[in-house]
Amino acid sequence: MQHQEFEPPEELRDTIKCFWHNTKDSEEIQSSFEVQPDGYAEIIFYFGNLRSVSYHGGLQPLPSPFMMGLLNQPAVFFTQNRLEIIGIRCFPWTVFDLLGLQSGKDGLHIFEHPIAQLQPTLNKLIHAGRVEEALDHVKQYFLNVRSRITANSMLFKAGVAMREANGTMPVSQVAAAAHATLRTLERNFKQSSGHTVKDVSALIRFEQVRNCLWHYPDTNLAGLAHELGYTDQSHLSREFKRYSDTTPAAFARKAKKGKQVVSDDFVAFVQA
Repeated sequence: MQHQEFEPPEELRDTIKCFWHNTKDSEEIQSSFEVQPDGYAEIIFYFGNLRSVSYHGGLQPLPSPFMMGLLNQPAVFFTQNRLEIIGIRCFPWTVFDLLGLQSGKDGLHIFEHPIAQLQPTLNKLIHAGRVEEALDHVKQYFLNVRSRITANSMLFKAGVAMREANGTMPVSQVAAAAHATLRTLERNFKQSSGHTVKDVSALIRFEQVRNCLWHYPDTNLAGLAHELGYTDQSHLSREFKRYSDTTPAAFARKAKKGKQVVSDDFVAFVQA
């Protein structure tokens, strides 16, 4: 699996974290990969075959594009042969405004939207190997969208504070950083993202643990718990299992094994 990330233009940095491109080749008839939760929402365009596990246990084909909202547990996807993805990693408090959609808590959002009109052009560019042109096409779409919406400076300030504190900042302090009352912040945050400040902060903090264990599997968990403001190592382990369905130790073992087959640029995808 090859993964590359690209900085957004300056005009988009208050709404989009990055654009990314991922290629996965498999000689197997069907292979799978796992997406771990984090504190971002992803708009996904894909080229190839991609299916997810449905709520009823079977596999459902996915349209392109679709959105991965905030997850509270890993999501498993199945693909055949070659799969390419262009992803737009958004802050969860901006993604619904960017798309003009009603916010919600679903981890997997399937929706009808004019953005789908990009798919035929992207198909041609990706199949011709013109990845940079495809990314430029997507960036231009969002530049046009961004110029037509008004950014919420309060949510931007809150988001910056949450990210800089790695999800450890109490909600009252997030509100103070956003120059808002607690009630006003919570109401606006829930309306824009579908989640509470506490929900997103917990995912941001989990994301820090997950990334640390992926890149440094031998990290001391007690020290990491202290650094990220968990009560103790047991608290970290409980929260980690809540979101990942596995223990930190088991995830670290998977990281050691997975690093043999995927790039160090890995963030959200883990080979199943």
